[in-house]
Amino acid sequence: MNPTSHAGKPTGRAAMTLAALGVVYGDIGTSPLYTLKECLNGHVPLPIVPENVLGMLSMVFWGLMLVVSVKYVVLILRADNRGEGGVLALMALALREAGTGSRKALFFTALGIFGASLFYGDSIITPAISVLSALEGIGVVSHRLDPYIVPITIVVLIVLFVLQARGTASMGKLFGPVMLLWFVTLGLLGLYQVVQSPGVLAAINPIYALRFVVHHAWQAFVLLGAVVLALTGAEALYADMGHFGRPAIRRAWFGLVLPSLVLNYFGQGALLLANPKAIVNPFFLLAPSWGVLPLVVLATVATVIASQAVISGAYSMTSQAIQLGFAPRMDIEHTSDTEIGQIYMPGITWFLLVAVIALVLLFRSSGNLASAYGFAVTCTMVMTTLLAFTVLGRRFAGIPRLGIFALLSVLLVIDLLLFSSNALKIHDGGWFPLLVGVIAFTLMMTWKRGRALLNDRLHQGELPLEGFVEMLESSPPQRVEGTAIFMTGSADRVPHALLHNLKHNKVLHEQVVLMTVENADIPYVATRERVAVRRLGETFYQIIATYGFKEEPSVPAILKLVKELQPELDLDPMQTSFFLSRETIVAAKYPEMSLWRRKIFALMNRNALRATSFFKIPPNRVVEMGMQVEL
Repeated sequence: MNPTSHAGKPTGRAAMTLAALGVVYGDIGTSPLYTLKECLNGHVPLPIVPENVLGMLSMVFWGLMLVVSVKYVVLILRADNRGEGGVLALMALALREAGTGSRKALFFTALGIFGASLFYGDSIITPAISVLSALEGIGVVSHRLDPYIVPITIVVLIVLFVLQARGTASMGKLFGPVMLLWFVTLGLLGLYQVVQSPGVLAAINPIYALRFVVHHAWQAFVLLGAVVLALTGAEALYADMGHFGRPAIRRAWFGLVLPSLVLNYFGQGALLLANPKAIVNPFFLLAPSWGVLPLVVLATVATVIASQAVISGAYSMTSQAIQLGFAPRMDIEHTSDTEIGQIYMPGITWFLLVAVIALVLLFRSSGNLASAYGFAVTCTMVMTTLLAFTVLGRRFAGIPRLGIFALLSVLLVIDLLLFSSNALKIHDGGWFPLLVGVIAFTLMMTWKRGRALLNDRLHQGELPLEGFVEMLESSPPQRVEGTAIFMTGSADRVPHALLHNLKHNKVLHEQVVLMTVENADIPYVATRERVAVRRLGETFYQIIATYGFKEEPSVPAILKLVKELQPELDLDPMQTSFFLSRETIVAAKYPEMSLWRRKIFALMNRNALRATSFFKIPPNRVVEMGMQVEL
């Protein structure tokens, strides 16, 4: 649901950069609302003295420079899969290097899928902590309004999720300008305080972070769990690369986002050095008293935009998982006629809404939610770095692979430190994203394994295509008018639906088409490479259509391309019937899956979106042939 896509990218460098600003940087851009407060007054409260304030500021600053600027903006953005990013795109690249079926391929698959699974935990926590932290500014206006913070948060979240069905085409046009105003406001609020106390800029020197670590080693390690709050959203830079391109994301980061964030964090630090009591809410106390309420409104809008970006990221991740074969078919609705990325998934939406509201009611404050935030993010960061070792080695011309590996090793150590620190949060709330991630990982791997076993079972009962067509045409059964299209997942085998049709109906259509839709490990397939048509006999044809993992297959679109390639093939919609197999899973005498996984797979298979809807086949032209398969 991003406001730009391959089919509707804004033109011009400025427009592209503004669009990237509105979608990519919402999460990391709203981190100043709670990060420094949690660093100094969270679960490990620190005395508000210059040593601690400058030490934490230095850790936040160098975290932004090393993790976001160096790792993601400079390095990871180079690991694109034909322009697309994200942990699943990175996994596809790594699998290409590893080779199919190897142990290394299995390891890379586990890394990529677990990283993607943890994203769902992040998709739940981000809307909750962002909106809640923005509305907590009401308490700065008057503490009598504190009891209304949670109810108003729930109302805002419900409105946000309900509006998902309408898409972000119109709302998306406001994302860039609103976030531009937000980052300018962040920078100006911080700049005012820095001018009052310029000594706070000394925290740019890493010696302050090192001195804090030396004098408070254990506290520094624990507080990395709060420092990471400044880095959340870094994965979005990579995940949204396909929508805006590497240059726009880099321009927005170095040109506005990074300077604004640094100024705001240092401004909060300057305020605390001058007034330690401001620790109750250093972000909103940066503003003059007359500006607090407008800042609350602007912060709420910015957090809604941040939430919108992560929700649409969940849609995109699920869509990719479906195409890569790690999730069952689901209902995907397009909310724009021109923009590929604008999709809406009802099932994912309502799951996220229920989980987000439950999270708000359970934790009730951004401070409590900060305990749950960070674990999923840092774990995904580790997965991304590990996969990058395989992919990035050949992507920097003129730089030895050993040098790239050495730099990635340093960054991996930083990721592991952040992850280890956040692992301490598991009992305080970090269990929630971990639980969501483990459940999602189990479901995805169970579906992948179940489909592989199911395909093996189906292949056992199939006949090789070679020779079958000649046999049928040499002694054909009774022929009937029209064209029959048999959907099959195997291009070299006779579809079960065709065998069942011959067995039970004992007829064959005048024209027979065997259609296979395959998925590639690239995001998009060029139209000229989409369809291959092969004539198997006098009246038999084979169509193989290929789609990327960010595309949705459409049988009508395939047939339109086929008509251009093979004009003699009669594909009149009123004379064409589609034949599909629908499998029912039953228990085998010697099962290859454990009972609980088999039950989960059977449930997922039963509730998957019907192939007619997923492939956009006209439902009144479909014949489904039922069959039982033992697993």
